[in-house]
Amino acid sequence: GDVYKRQYIYGVGPYQYAQSILGPASLQGFIQNKLILDQIWKMILNEIFVKLFFLSMIFVVFSCATIKDEKYAIIETGKGKMIVKFFPDIAPKHVESFKALIEQDYFNGTTFHRVIPGFVIQGGDPNSKDDDRSNDGMGGHAGKYFGIGDENNPETWTVPAEFNEKPHKRGILSMARSQNPDSGGSQFFICVADARFLDNQYTVFGKVVSGMDVVDAIVSVPRDPRDNPDDRIEMKVRLEDK
Repeated sequence: GDVYKRQYIYGVGPYQYAQSILGPASLQGFIQNKLILDQIWKMILNEIFVKLFFLSMIFVVFSCATIKDEKYAIIETGKGKMIVKFFPDIAPKHVESFKALIEQDYFNGTTFHRVIPGFVIQGGDPNSKDDDRSNDGMGGHAGKYFGIGDENNPETWTVPAEFNEKPHKRGILSMARSQNPDSGGSQFFICVADARFLDNQYTVFGKVVSGMDVVDAIVSVPRDPRDNPDDRIEMKVRLEDK
C-alpha cells in the first residue's frame, strides 16, 4: 500500500504500477483475459435478458388468454338481464357443460318454470319451450359426455356431482337434479335467499353478479299451483368475455 502510494505520488499511475509488478507480457495477457471475460459476461447477460423477455411475453400472452377465456353468462328475460360469473375452480364439469349448452343456443326459448318466493327461481328445461306445462321440469341433459349415459345418445348425458363448500346464499347459481346425485342436466336454479340446507347436496357452479333485482321481479310474478308463472318468462342466454 505504501509503495503504491509513493509511486503514485511520484507520478507513476496505476497502469504503470501494474506493469512494473506483472511485467508487460503478463499485463497484456491479463487485459486480454479481462476483455474476453467481459465479453463472455455480456453474452451471458444478453442471453439471460432475452430469455427473461420471452418468458415475460409468454406470461403476458397466457394471462391475456386466461382473462379472455373467463366468460360470463348473460341471461336476458322480459324482466331484464342477469349477469352470471362461473366457478370453474370448484365445479369444472358443470361450468363446461353449461357453457356448451349456451353455445348450442340450448336455453333460448326455455322459461323459468318454477318460482318460489324466499327460495329459488328455476329454469333451463327444453320441455318448457312448448305450451304444454305438464312436463315442465322433467327434461334436459348435459352439454357434453362425462361418462354417464350412452355416449351416442346426448339425451342420456348427465353431469356427475361436484358438491363443494360454496354455500347456497342469495344469488348463487346451482344445478337442479333428481334423487340421483349424478343426474344434473340443463336445469338450474338461482337462490333468491340463503338456502344453506342445500349445501353439499347440490352443485354450486356460479353466482349472479348483476341483476338480482331481475331475479326478485321474476320470483314475485303470479304463479299456478305448481309454482309455474302464469305468464311465460322466457330466456335467452349467451356468453360474453369478462
